[in-house]
Amino acid sequence: MNSYSNSIIDELKHTFKQGSMLTRLIYINLIVFLAVKLVDIVLFLFSIGGENLLVHWLAVPAEPTQLLFKPWTILSYMFLHQGFIHILFNMLWLFWFGKIFLEYLTGKQLLNVYLLGGISGAVLYIIAFNAFPAFNESLQFSIALGASASVLAIVVSTATYVPNYTLHLMFIGPVKIKYIALVSVLLDLVFLMDGNAGGHIAHIGGAIFGYYYATQFKKGKDVSKGFGKVVDSFSTAFKPKSKLKVTHKRKETDMEYNTRRADEQKDIDAILEKIARSGYQSLTNKEKDMLFRQSRKN
Repeated sequence: MNSYSNSIIDELKHTFKQGSMLTRLIYINLIVFLAVKLVDIVLFLFSIGGENLLVHWLAVPAEPTQLLFKPWTILSYMFLHQGFIHILFNMLWLFWFGKIFLEYLTGKQLLNVYLLGGISGAVLYIIAFNAFPAFNESLQFSIALGASASVLAIVVSTATYVPNYTLHLMFIGPVKIKYIALVSVLLDLVFLMDGNAGGHIAHIGGAIFGYYYATQFKKGKDVSKGFGKVVDSFSTAFKPKSKLKVTHKRKETDMEYNTRRADEQKDIDAILEKIARSGYQSLTNKEKDMLFRQSRKN
């Protein structure tokens, strides 16, 4: 049982490392969802701090003073979900429109739009709750959470970039995605007073950024490029520096190339024989990586 669970974890790690940016974003959202639920269960069972303590620590507050002491929430909130239906629909929308997005743009741009769309949603939410008297009573207690602003940024940016891209919807038939995006934004406006005003305002903020991003990109300007460099520098700061020296290798001779290919094929044959004998889960991480690299070459 233990080896089986380890093989599942190894497989998930491998999928995360080798998967697209879209896959990674979905994984992160799911991991955070499960982690928060597990922590909430422990806190509930031991009566520590009450349920949803972690949610309030990661959700973005509307009140500026609270935000000052929890600045990370402007990012963490966009990976945070409470209800199963909430995360299910967000991840489905992210998957469907993220796939279309990646047909025309890169994974790095997908990440930038996701993050900047989420930040734009949080900023509009905070501004609105502090600017309009309608939110005075709820300002001190209001928080926002969920990937909806980020997802809507991807939906609207995709629909703006390729407005006539057509999806075939069940019971409806072919629909251009510009109409799907338009209806999504209109629904947020119509239901602004349904009790989740903060969420709808954040969605609109994400949509505004998605539209702005795509219109600028059509003009040849990637407005997320500078932000992407900041993200890259931040992520590389946590990566261990390689101690390997870079050397320039001479070009292989035909004999060396054929010998190397023959050795690689022997290794692959041994791995395939191991799969046939013991199953894929019996492979080591090194063998899985070798098999994956070989499949990419073929």
